[in-house]
Amino acid sequence: MRLIDSHCHLNYAGLAERQDEVLANARARGVAGFLNISTRQSEWGEVIDAADRNADVWATVGVHPHEADAHPDLGASALVEAASHRRVIGIGECGLDYHYDNSERPAQRERFEAHIDAARQTGLPLVVHTRDAEDDTAEILGRAVREGGVTGVLHCFTGTADLARKALDFGFYISLSGIVTFKNAKDLQETARNLPEDRMLVETDSPFLAPVPHRGQTCEPAFVADTAAFVAELRQEAPEALAETTTANFFRLFSRATA
Repeated sequence: MRLIDSHCHLNYAGLAERQDEVLANARARGVAGFLNISTRQSEWGEVIDAADRNADVWATVGVHPHEADAHPDLGASALVEAASHRRVIGIGECGLDYHYDNSERPAQRERFEAHIDAARQTGLPLVVHTRDAEDDTAEILGRAVREGGVTGVLHCFTGTADLARKALDFGFYISLSGIVTFKNAKDLQETARNLPEDRMLVETDSPFLAPVPHRGQTCEPAFVADTAAFVAELRQEAPEALAETTTANFFRLFSRATA
């Protein structure tokens, strides 16, 4: 079985100080690739360095919506320049988070548009974070897709079935994290059951959101195997088949990555 953790933060506390061990644990459980996600400009170098050191790790460059206020001058040009590195395969994590409102909403929207511009210029997919911002997310992405040259994934999906339908209509992918295994995630589980098999990814968002049976622990990329097994059972599929499908989907979306 061969899985990809399509969203992890290997430079975050809990993983960074034992990064080699974390990667070895995951490889032992069949994880064959890791997309290491950046959330602020100051991280880009270390996120890319991890990809340079490991042939099965790739990187993204981006600024999380929580960090929008701290990056007032970030435009597409900086993202495009950073994305020229051969190990960078996506733009993000970017998007909108109106749940915490850690940054002003206009600033979040401006930074999101800069990422979309960079994705269009580079041809790389967007890695999108959205929370309690479905209308604006759908409006911005819908306009971007109509203008052309934009694709991507809604990561750690927890949205409504309506947002999932819109994202799929836009040609985007949906990525499922350990949240789908939580007892109270019934609506998300129903969405997961009905996702087209060719638009689904799995991830950990580690070190956050450890799936059952690891709740309360520091999440790590190895646990994507638990999430994948849960989703396979939910969809009445063999775990090996789901692993094969989601891995193929990853390489189709992130086409700069090499299998």
